[in-house]
Amino acid sequence: MKQFFTFLFSILCITAVAQGDREAAQQYRVEQEQSRRAALLRTMDEAVKEMDEGMYAEADEKFIHVLNNIKGVPSDLTFYFGKNSFYLNKFKQSTDWLNKYIQLKGTTGQHYEEAVSLLKRAEVEVLNERSREAAKAQQVLSQNYDIDCGPTGKVICPVCKGTTVIVKKGAFGNEYKTCSYCDKHGLLTCDQYNQLVRGELKPRPE
Repeated sequence: MKQFFTFLFSILCITAVAQGDREAAQQYRVEQEQSRRAALLRTMDEAVKEMDEGMYAEADEKFIHVLNNIKGVPSDLTFYFGKNSFYLNKFKQSTDWLNKYIQLKGTTGQHYEEAVSLLKRAEVEVLNERSREAAKAQQVLSQNYDIDCGPTGKVICPVCKGTTVIVKKGAFGNEYKTCSYCDKHGLLTCDQYNQLVRGELKPRPE
């Protein structure tokens, strides 16, 4: 009987030690995560200071570092990143993040009024960019003449250069969009090409 109680006591001790080790390990992980988040929030504060001083490119790098590493993006970061994007002339990106902040915080958000003001200005700039792009396309493609496309009756699409994909640079890398003018081989018919250079060819609906 004495041996049994000794054995039972040993098992209980081992179990208690193992439980204690697991709790200690869990506590360590929690503390490490808290420390990591605190460091990222300090980086965010540094980026806000740089933004306020007009160092938008430097602030952008720090904001993106925080976004890529933090678990659970703070709502204030959505505002700061949207604001900084505006001053970097990344207006579409700015509207996206400012809208996110307003959705999250509503009218009670600390930065609500400034977010709404910047959002309106960014939306105007997005429309202006689209107008400039349309005007540029019209200027490049406005030559009013017909061409002989040869025996194939096909021409490589000048919009995507025959790749069927249009590539645009975005904040987080290149953005890829299927060309809305050519066929799956990157080609236009002769009639389509002549309409395109006159600015008369309409893109396919997305």
